[in-house]
Amino acid sequence: MASVRFWLLLLLFSPLCRGSSPPSRAGPRYSPDWGSLDARPLPGWFDAAKVGIFVHWGVFSVPAWGSEWFWWHWKGELRPDYERFVLRRFPPDTSYADFAPLFSAVDFQPEEWAQLFQDAGARYVVFTSKHHEGFTNWGSEASWNWNSVDTGPHRDLVGELGEAVRKRNISYGLYHSLFEWFHPLYLLDKKNSFKTQFFVSKKTLPELYELVLRYKPDLIWSDGDWEAPDTYWNSTSFLAWLYNDSPVKDNVVVNDRWGTNCSCKHGGFYNCQDKYEPSALPGHKWEMCNSIDKRSWGYRSNMQISEVINESTIILQMVRTVSYGGNYLLNVGPTKEGLIAPIFQERLLVLGNWLKVNGEAIYESKPWRTQKENRSEETWYTSKGPAVYAIFLVWPKDNVLTLSSPVVSASTQITMLGFSKPLKWQSSPPQELQVFLPSENRWLLPFEHGWAVKLLGVS
Repeated sequence: MASVRFWLLLLLFSPLCRGSSPPSRAGPRYSPDWGSLDARPLPGWFDAAKVGIFVHWGVFSVPAWGSEWFWWHWKGELRPDYERFVLRRFPPDTSYADFAPLFSAVDFQPEEWAQLFQDAGARYVVFTSKHHEGFTNWGSEASWNWNSVDTGPHRDLVGELGEAVRKRNISYGLYHSLFEWFHPLYLLDKKNSFKTQFFVSKKTLPELYELVLRYKPDLIWSDGDWEAPDTYWNSTSFLAWLYNDSPVKDNVVVNDRWGTNCSCKHGGFYNCQDKYEPSALPGHKWEMCNSIDKRSWGYRSNMQISEVINESTIILQMVRTVSYGGNYLLNVGPTKEGLIAPIFQERLLVLGNWLKVNGEAIYESKPWRTQKENRSEETWYTSKGPAVYAIFLVWPKDNVLTLSSPVVSASTQITMLGFSKPLKWQSSPPQELQVFLPSENRWLLPFEHGWAVKLLGVS
């Protein structure tokens, strides 16, 4: 019965399936071309959010070795180190499908995850609904037995986490891979130079419509687009439906990975590439995604402490990203049981403690007229209304913060976030502002990296 209800909904909503014209809606309608789609204003919640948590979780969490691309390195590239690993750890003739029943999620507590993400200061979460292996973390009608309800956890992981996250007023996004490494229909389309669309019509688009209709995500984080153009994926048709007629049409946000010709050119916000960091203020909303594990997005048992990004790097990356007008999406990879490793939790909580004091300079902020002090990596600026925030990542030896960018006035007032008492300051030539910091009290703050002063009455 559930299957029948889903496909009836799909017939009603999908432009690929219906023959009648779509229902009318208030406001502009978007046509299935990039000129029209790119003109859609980005929903304001995304720019205001600034900080999100990425979660990579799937069958790749079972071997938990190398990276989340385990299957491809093992059977696609035929790397001997992956073959040796499987021979050492698993029974003879093990296939990748044999890992799925071991993806137990037995310790997955969505409420605990959601609370951790809230404590980390996240305003949105992006969860892996399906990676390139094709296994869906919900009971997909298009994925038969290769999903988390029919095998492995026997749970709707997408739905459970979404419910817990939204209880805490955190926006919920879904990562979804357009392609799958070894799906026979995709390999057939690829053999046909993507002139056929068997995989798109039977797998990719049904999954996307199902995710939207069932879970109503605030964000769709598309990936796996790099082998075929957007015309193969029918990306513009799907996005026109998403923006015009879907149940999330007014609030949903999407990224730029919708075909080989789209990255950093089309979409609601730009990822451009993993760990993308521009060197100047971009002209379009963007997001920097990074993983706490430098070498993998999914959990791996062979991770070394030297391969975990440190606290100061996380703060620097976030501050620099927000100063340049971007959002910061920080990734963790849970174990196959559903545990988030303590080292990952510790890094997230460090970020959260920092944001509890300095979030005023991050959330809902805008780039200022200059982004960093004297082209230095040590001091960055953001703004919000009449306030300018100078976020400095190295505490000055003489406890005096020198800024050359702000122009002071008789009404200038300066405070340090975390303290209510105004700071003393003086202006000295050539146009340098010297701020006297509360050196004795800075150790009372719950972090050791990065501090922010708030400047009012400056230009």
